[in-house]
Amino acid sequence: MTVKADQDRWLQQLQEPVLDADRPICDPHHHLWDHANNPYLLPQLLEDIGDGHNVVSTVFMECGAMYRAEGPVPEAPLGETEFVNGIAAMSASGGYGTARTCAGIVGFADLTLGAAVGPILDAHMALSARFRGIRHAAGWDASEAVRNSHTNPSEHLLSDPVFRQGLSELQKRGLSFDAWLYHPQVPELIELAQDFPKLTIIADHFCGPLGIGPYAGQQESIYSQWQQDFKALARCPNVYAKLGGIAMPINGFGWHRRATPASSDELVAQTGSYYRWAIEHFGAQRCMFESNFPVDRQSCSYRVFWNACKKLAGGLSAAEQDALFHDTASRVYRLHDS
Repeated sequence: MTVKADQDRWLQQLQEPVLDADRPICDPHHHLWDHANNPYLLPQLLEDIGDGHNVVSTVFMECGAMYRAEGPVPEAPLGETEFVNGIAAMSASGGYGTARTCAGIVGFADLTLGAAVGPILDAHMALSARFRGIRHAAGWDASEAVRNSHTNPSEHLLSDPVFRQGLSELQKRGLSFDAWLYHPQVPELIELAQDFPKLTIIADHFCGPLGIGPYAGQQESIYSQWQQDFKALARCPNVYAKLGGIAMPINGFGWHRRATPASSDELVAQTGSYYRWAIEHFGAQRCMFESNFPVDRQSCSYRVFWNACKKLAGGLSAAEQDALFHDTASRVYRLHDS
């Protein structure tokens, strides 16, 4: 029995009817990988997005998949773009349904190369017309209980002068920057956004409010500080907020340890305050719902996640809902899905 099969059986314990099934959705944040016993490739992605909601397009987010085994180390991430562009081409053939998966690709290039990262960015762009930007994860915490990002960042990566030279190369090319960090680091992201006002920055996963290690049991105080910082981040007009990715084990809700997965009502009850605060201060035109699958699959099913989003957005105007579910993501990632 694979990890995937065990997870499928666990998720299938909870079945909810699909809400607002015709609403077009652009899922702007998912991964693809071929991990042992837990693959998440096109067939697995199609299982999730085909489970009742009207997903019309998706954006792939870097995760270290299919790096080149040969050649210069800085060029290894080009293999991920090659791989994902092939998946996108399969989807675009129409032979796998109407959804256009990986219509946008966000890859990785080591921005600590400084100005030398420019040719790597050019190579990504040459490999795929779908290439839209870079995520160089910056999540760092002093506690050994909190795993630092897979990029092994330094403590103050976003302030590093050489990293910022690399960021300038992104900006020159009109590429976007997906920011993944932890909640104590939000002030550093604010400073970065202010120093690069022409750079499109997408803040992933509410900027990672932690709930494990030294942060366990501190939810109220963490949320209070996060509110202040996220409100200040919203004052940077070049920053967009991804709403999702908050059902990971690091967030401390513990759904992954339960006998049954989270329901949409539970997601709304325990995480809804983050969504509502973000929408209030960023506005729907700068917010986009994101699944973060298959990572958040440890806590809930794809159907349940989008049901929760639809419950959260139920009181908003039609235009605001259109923005949150599709239009903001499609515009920011420059997709051609409608």
